[in-house]
Amino acid sequence: MEWHDEGLILGLKKHGETSVILEAMTPAHGRHLGLVRGGRSKRWQPLLQPGNSVELVWRARLDEHLGLYAVEVTKPRAGQVMTSALALHGLNHLAALLRLLAERDPHPALYETALLIADHLGDARVTPAALVRFELAILAELGFGLDLSCCAASGVRDDLIYVSPKSGRAVSRLSGIAYQDRLLALPDFLRDANAEADAEAIAQGFRLTGYFLERDIFAPRGVRMPDARHAYLAELSRLR
Repeated sequence: MEWHDEGLILGLKKHGETSVILEAMTPAHGRHLGLVRGGRSKRWQPLLQPGNSVELVWRARLDEHLGLYAVEVTKPRAGQVMTSALALHGLNHLAALLRLLAERDPHPALYETALLIADHLGDARVTPAALVRFELAILAELGFGLDLSCCAASGVRDDLIYVSPKSGRAVSRLSGIAYQDRLLALPDFLRDANAEADAEAIAQGFRLTGYFLERDIFAPRGVRMPDARHAYLAELSRLR
């Protein structure tokens, strides 16, 4: 069996003395692993790095086998990522989110978004908001999407400033006024692409997505929220 695809390198694992198992997110084949023979050589080590974009050819006798990768690097980002703690933690968090998806399950829209984020990982002005939206998209892909379209209580579509922690649905200012201490804040930028995402709005966004990621994804699997997420938020707070 053989296929050709592009990919974003998420991680590598040593295999034997000279090879690596490369993990990449691809548009048509999802998160996919393959063996790169000689991947630990002086030639390949600087190139096979998380964050780099690659062209991949995967070959195996059977579809369920690990298979072999032939790799060509098309866009090296790793050097730039390594110069920024924010970018490095952001990349690790991005990879951790993509690892929530089943292997070999295509998610082309998430792949394209991940590429856009990877291109701007060190930019504290735009990437944090993009990562919040990406967390929302991951929740939706895993079957736990939030409904931010209208108020859960009244059905109105305006002045939505809360989210119910029980239902994951938006709540308007008027409907939520009596319960505001028990509701999660809904920052404007998650409903309006033109809204400003300042530091407080970003913090609210990460609190919102973090609540549902923890409750619906990580806790049921018996695992903790990724350290990379905590490290990213700590570095973002330090920069601001």
